Amino acid sequence: MARIGSVPVGKGHEVKVMGIINASPESFFPGSVRTGPQEIAVAAREMQEAGAHIIDIGAMSTAPYLDTIIPVEEEIRRLKVAIEAIKSSCDLAISVDTPRAQVASAAVKLGADAINDVTGLKYDIKMAGVAAGAGVPVIAGAYSTMPASGTVAGTVKALKATLAIAKKAGIRDVLVDPSIGFFRAEGKNPFFTKMTDRPWYARDLEVLSSIDRLAPLGPVCVSASRKSFIGHLLNLPAEQRLVPSIACEIIAALNGASLVRTHGVRETVQALTMLQLLSRSGKRL
Repeated sequence: MARIGSVPVGKGHEVKVMGIINASPESFFPGSVRTGPQEIAVAAREMQEAGAHIIDIGAMSTAPYLDTIIPVEEEIRRLKVAIEAIKSSCDLAISVDTPRAQVASAAVKLGADAINDVTGLKYDIKMAGVAAGAGVPVIAGAYSTMPASGTVAGTVKALKATLAIAKKAGIRDVLVDPSIGFFRAEGKNPFFTKMTDRPWYARDLEVLSSIDRLAPLGPVCVSASRKSFIGHLLNLPAEQRLVPSIACEIIAALNGASLVRTHGVRETVQALTMLQLLSRSGKRL
């Protein structure tokens, strides 16, 4: 079990919902972008009212198929605006989505409760020290600096290497993330894992269907919301991927995910609540 702010996440607790706010105009889903303090505050308040437990702020997109790297100073500036706006409008825990240690350090000083690193502490060698020194939990994505297998076993191997880094650094709480969408044959930034043994969409389907094999490593965070594999398989633009995203989230929850990171907080909360009600009813029967 891990704790993000005051929110317990893991075995023995209900599945938690993390709402996404992107303070990065370059993000792949424009519907998640909020850049001004007022619109960020409104979005955060709406997420809390809809039942979110945590807000995840991204100030630089890491989507592999986009060329989105911005200066560190700009990422920090965006995060400062977002964190201050969220703290002024709601009392949800805050996670910051960044692979860069300098940004993570600044975010924690501003009040972030967790670091969400899609590169699993491997892109920036200083990240583990920052997290350990701040005493905050890490959501660690499956990532390899070398070409890796797109199998479930390849994902587990990448995550175990990250857990070893975290243990050596003294990080207490680590949530694991299979990094849906981040294993690819090619990309435009360094934040993805090069994979050539299968199509990226086949890898994502297999891993999402096998969350139970990741759960022994720690609480699992799943972020499948509106991802490109859904678009490829169903020929849908990002704005039309809500329903299949919910299906992926429910399957992940049934297979042991502890945290769902989503663009559609209200719909995801409703779906997970119904799942819980059905599960409890079935046990009584």
